[in-house]
Amino acid sequence: MLLKTFGWSFAITALGLVAAAFYGGWTAFGVVAILAILEISLSFDNAVVNAGILKKMNAFWQKIFLTVGVLIAVFGMRLVFPVVIVAISAKMGPIEAVDLAINNKDRYQQLVTDAHPAIAAFGGMFLLMIFLDFIFEDRDIQWLRWIERPLAKLGKVDMLSVCISLIVLLITSFTFATHAHQHGGAHADKAQTVLIAGIAGLITYMIVGGLSGYFEDKLEEEEEREHEEEEAAVRSGKQRSAVKLAGQAAFFMFLYLEVLDASFSFDGVIGAFAITNDIVLMALGLGIGAMYVRSLTVYLVRQGTLDDYVYLEHGAHYAIGALAVILMVTIQYEINEVITGLVGVVLIAWSFFSSVRRNRALAAAEDNAAGSGEKSEVSTPL
Repeated sequence: MLLKTFGWSFAITALGLVAAAFYGGWTAFGVVAILAILEISLSFDNAVVNAGILKKMNAFWQKIFLTVGVLIAVFGMRLVFPVVIVAISAKMGPIEAVDLAINNKDRYQQLVTDAHPAIAAFGGMFLLMIFLDFIFEDRDIQWLRWIERPLAKLGKVDMLSVCISLIVLLITSFTFATHAHQHGGAHADKAQTVLIAGIAGLITYMIVGGLSGYFEDKLEEEEEREHEEEEAAVRSGKQRSAVKLAGQAAFFMFLYLEVLDASFSFDGVIGAFAITNDIVLMALGLGIGAMYVRSLTVYLVRQGTLDDYVYLEHGAHYAIGALAVILMVTIQYEINEVITGLVGVVLIAWSFFSSVRRNRALAAAEDNAAGSGEKSEVSTPL
């Protein structure tokens, strides 16, 4: 099971490290290994959240997520995305941007760093909406009840998550503009860019998340109808239209997953520049890490880990909220990538051990109930 799920990741790791050694020797080998570890540590919460969505999809779409999705994640976000950002921000053609990335690495790094405020605003807003929509929903299972219970009541107010996100964005852009003005106005023109990028992230979340949610609801309605009229549905051919509807639902959920992965990858791509500005090594290291995140997602789904450890999803969403805040803060202040990674790891580890403690308490309660039942049965006269 382990080899089947992580086989491709192991193979890509071997190929990537060998390619790095041929490209730049043992130094490049070490850099790629460090980048892969960085990506995995920063994106573990991504895998948990992805698993919560992926478990609703069939085996076919899980394979699409591991194949086509990997191509988008590795080549699109880790290789093409930084080049596109440079091309847009520097107002140059894509070929010129690629040439810059290969032959003038310092200038390339500077341009990507300059584009960071817009990238962080887009990703921060997208991730913040995910966290707020999760925390404002009334759930049967609650982890940190003293937080989640009152917030679930507040969540009954329509569009509250959108309002809070827009307030956070306005405060961030205003603070950024004020700070730039006080320090000579070097980035004053970027305050508007931050505002626009944040609104774009919010709109992207609402469109993609709304469509995936709509088709998921339609799919559930169709499944309930089929369950009630199964024999009639088979005879009348309604099963075929249900499959088509499932395909639509799965497609938009897949699209949602890709945008989610893109938002998670922003901090990894930016953080990688603290280690190297070589685009080839970045693509190899972050690509290997992305493969493990993908494989871990599928592993969590197939093992039913989220069902066994019910607080894991909560911990991952809290990590998303923390990452969203960190991204917004990094628009103005620098935060070490180690802190970003540790916050997510600590929250998920905490939720995991809370789940283990819950499972043990439930098992003990069942054993006590069974023991009480046996005793009462013995003492009952025949």
